[in-house]
Amino acid sequence: MTTIGFIGSGNIGGTVARLAVAAGYDVVLSNSRGPETLKALAEELGEHARAGRPADAADGDIVVVSVPFKAYRDVPAEPLAGKVVIDTNNYYPQRDGQFAELDEASVTSSELLQRHLGGARVVKAFNNIYFRHLASLARPAGAADRSALTIAGDDAAAKEAVGAFLHAIGYDTVDAGALAEGWRLQPGAPAYGAPYGSFEDPAGNPAPAAAVREAVAAARR
Repeated sequence: MTTIGFIGSGNIGGTVARLAVAAGYDVVLSNSRGPETLKALAEELGEHARAGRPADAADGDIVVVSVPFKAYRDVPAEPLAGKVVIDTNNYYPQRDGQFAELDEASVTSSELLQRHLGGARVVKAFNNIYFRHLASLARPAGAADRSALTIAGDDAAAKEAVGAFLHAIGYDTVDAGALAEGWRLQPGAPAYGAPYGSFEDPAGNPAPAAAVREAVAAARR
């Protein structure tokens, strides 16, 4: 994998892009407002980054979708057919409005994105960690204070690819299961935010795989 595309390049998307460039990846940044609004970020990231449109980002080997959940239907489906897609989104009713299926817990937000994208291979990741902690807690492989991030997905090969990417940017992986298990990682669940420390502390606390795995298992509906 050499290129990571970003559909949405805000707090989480921008942070993942920084980690990716630091790990030697090329990145293609995009958002709904046009590449000119990402010029400063692309220049900050240097020669391995460029700004484009969502269709350009869809050419990446892995594509990170990091848009507000309410806009998930605006993500272009056709260019992402067959692609490994990382879904960083969370459902926040106060921001996104009400989605009856999610309120009834009959489906997860990542399952809705998977239905919309059809042929893409969606893996949920990066949704349960504060972006400042994501930036500060990355560690090289073998570090005693290395943290783990969660993933969920229905495609084993896609999860393997995302796990390799997480490893490269400084994190171990805890597999929470299928997309239907994504509720274990959503706002209010023990694995959401808490393992990495208070949002008031920008540095956060290292969260080893055992602690994150325990938090995932502790979720209750």
